[in-house]
Amino acid sequence: MLEERESIGKRVRRARLRLGMTQADLAAATGRTQVWVSKVEKGTIELDRAGTINQIAAALHCHPNDLIQRPFVAGKPSENQWQVSAAAILRELRRYDLTPVFDGVPRPSAELWRETERLHRLRDAAANVAILKVLPDMLREARALAEVSTGREREEAFAVYAIECKFAHTAAHTLGHPELIAMACERAAWSARLSGDPVMEAVADWMRVWDMWATADWDDALALSDKALRLVEDRYRANDPLAVRAWGAMHLRAAVSAARAGRRTEAEDRIRHAYAAAELMDGSRVEPPFDRHSLTFSSGNVQVHEVSVQLEMGDHARALILNERADPAKVAALPASRRGHHHMDLARAWLWDGNRDKALQALETAEKTAPQLVRNHPIARATLRRIVYAERSATREKLRHMSDRFHLDG
Repeated sequence: MLEERESIGKRVRRARLRLGMTQADLAAATGRTQVWVSKVEKGTIELDRAGTINQIAAALHCHPNDLIQRPFVAGKPSENQWQVSAAAILRELRRYDLTPVFDGVPRPSAELWRETERLHRLRDAAANVAILKVLPDMLREARALAEVSTGREREEAFAVYAIECKFAHTAAHTLGHPELIAMACERAAWSARLSGDPVMEAVADWMRVWDMWATADWDDALALSDKALRLVEDRYRANDPLAVRAWGAMHLRAAVSAARAGRRTEAEDRIRHAYAAAELMDGSRVEPPFDRHSLTFSSGNVQVHEVSVQLEMGDHARALILNERADPAKVAALPASRRGHHHMDLARAWLWDGNRDKALQALETAEKTAPQLVRNHPIARATLRRIVYAERSATREKLRHMSDRFHLDG
C-alpha cells in the first residue's frame, strides 16, 4: 500500500507549476499558508481529508484523481481487469438513444428488479469489480425493454436503467474512473426523468451532489440537495417509506457538504433531520418495501455519518465521543462498504488523537471488512503512510537517545 510511483505532494507541485502559480498563490486560493503548501509538496504533511484534497484540486483546476493517482493501477494484471468492464459500460451508456443491440425478448420489469437484488448484495459486500462485470448486459436488457414496451412497463424499464447507472456511478467513484462517473450520472438523470418516479429523479440529483464534491462546490452541493429534497417532500410528509428513506439519505449527503463548507450549525441540523427520518423508519409497523432506489439509509447509517461529519470539520475528539455513543448492533448491521468507510474514519480520528496503535487496529478492521475498497482508497493509504512514518520517526528518536546514553559515535 505504501509504494507510490509519485507522492501526492509532487503531483500538487507539478500541477501548480503547470499553471504558473506560486506556493503563495495556491495558499491564498485554499485559505492556507505558504508554509503549509510547502510542507504538502515536500510530503511532511499528509493529505488525509477528502475535502482538503478536493479543495486543492479545484484551486489547481484539475480532477482530484489527478492528485491521488486514480484509477489506482494494481501490480497484478488481473486486478486491473475491471477497466475492461468499465469500457463496456461506457459503450452502452454512449448509445443510450440508439436501438439496443439485444438478442431475444427482454424479461418483464418485475424480473429485472429481482436481478438488481444481486447488485445490492455485491454493493453491500463492497464488491465493486463484480458489479462492473455484470452491468453491461443488465443495462442492455433494461434499455431493450424500454424500447419495446409502453405505459407503466416502459417507465419501470427506465427506472431499472437509472438504478443500474447508480450502481455504475458508485463503483466508478470507488475505483476511480472519472469518465464513467460523469456519464453514469448523466444517464441516470435522463432515465430517471422518464421513469415517472419523482424519488428516482431526486436520487439522480443526490448522485450529482457527490460529483460536486470533486470540485469543492460546497454551496452548489447544498443547493442541489435542497432541490432533491423538494422533489420528495410531499411524499415524506405523507410518510411514504421510500420517500422517508430518500429524505434521510439526502440530508446525510447535505450534512457532509455543509461540514466541508465549514458550516457546523447547518451540518448538525442536517444530521438531526436524518435522525428524524430514521426514527420514522424505526417506528413504522409496516414491512419496509424493496429498496428500489438503492439507498442504504438507517439509524446506524446516521450514527456513522455523524462521526464522519465531525472529522470533516476537524473535530476528532467529538468524533470519538460520538462513536462511543453509537449503537454497536446498528453499526454492525450496515453493509460492509459503509462499515469499511466508518473504520477508516476511526483510524484517522485515533491517529489525530495521537494513538497510533488504535489507528492501526481500526485500519486493519476496515481492510478486513471491505478489502477491495480500503486497499485502494486514498484516505486509507494516506493514513497508513502517516502511521508508518510516525513509527519510523519515533524509532529513530529512541535510537538516538539510546546511542547518546551508550556514548556511541555518529
